[in-house]
Amino acid sequence: MASIVLFDLGNVLLDWSPVRLYTELMGSREKAEEFCATVTTMEWHSVHDRGVPMAENARRLIEKHPDHAELIHAWRIDWLDMFDGYVDGVDDIVRELKGAGVPLYALSNMPAEVWPEMLEEFPVLKEFRDTVISAEEKVIKPDPRIYQISLARMGNPDPSDVLFIDDRQDNVDAAIAVGMKAVRFTDANTFRAALGEAGLL
Repeated sequence: MASIVLFDLGNVLLDWSPVRLYTELMGSREKAEEFCATVTTMEWHSVHDRGVPMAENARRLIEKHPDHAELIHAWRIDWLDMFDGYVDGVDDIVRELKGAGVPLYALSNMPAEVWPEMLEEFPVLKEFRDTVISAEEKVIKPDPRIYQISLARMGNPDPSDVLFIDDRQDNVDAAIAVGMKAVRFTDANTFRAALGEAGLL
């Protein structure tokens, strides 16, 4: 039975959407969705999630899209505007688990530069015993190496003692492949039920 919970952050604990930021900047959700699909793509931002400095990653993209320089720089400058607080109910779950003495950790594909301001903006992040930030490790989910790094940071428990929660199925599958228990996040109520089944809440 799992005794440790490992959280993804974006769209599990934190409501994150680049389209939110670009809708605000471009005045149109349709334009923002197109921009994120064709310019600030997942392929692009996974590069700084792997540890390339955000300024360097932006510079490379601006070389390809010079007319969008200001919008590309906004990814870093207005980073926090991509967030809309906590996903409903999940911050409460974190506090309840912490209060029950459950060891809590986090694993996030994220650029390293933004982590200090994330801790200030979202105090619940300080409830985790440790957080593995992909850019610091130069590897991203779903690469199995980052799950092994996470286990090492926990003190090398048996992987089956860890329950991992993530909103992406490929990341969930990768956690299962290294021996963790894992569930895909959809909403707080479903997550709470999974924690109950695991005997954690």
